[in-house]
Amino acid sequence: MKPQYRILILIALLFSFYQSNSQCKSFAKEKSRTHLPPYIHDGNFNSMYFNEGEVAEMFKAFYSGQSYRMVVASDDKLPPVEFKILDSERKVLFDNTEHKMVQKWDFRLEASQQLIISIKVPVSKEHVDNPDNIDFGCVAVLFGFVNH
Repeated sequence: MKPQYRILILIALLFSFYQSNSQCKSFAKEKSRTHLPPYIHDGNFNSMYFNEGEVAEMFKAFYSGQSYRMVVASDDKLPPVEFKILDSERKVLFDNTEHKMVQKWDFRLEASQQLIISIKVPVSKEHVDNPDNIDFGCVAVLFGFVNH
């Protein structure tokens, strides 16, 4: 393959990656942000594409003296997203599978600490027996806060 074609293919791949990430960020802004009020958005749009069956973790610092709201939103074609909040010793503080799969959680911490947010997109029932047709889509996690 000629070098100029390799460069064009690379540019096309980078453009498509940028475009898909932008669409996921737009999704986060449009779908998730409406669930934050009366909490103030922290300004970060945490979003990425997931396949059914994928799990990811993110780490975030939270401070005492503030109340927080965490919102998880996903593309409609994905099954309901499971999420857990863990402390630094991996003790589960909240698990939405034990709370009717809610997609937001309000909380307040006694002490400032870094927490682990574990996100899982389960495989839908119709794809358990046919893993070649799993769906993928955007999952967004947003945080809001209120000072006290």
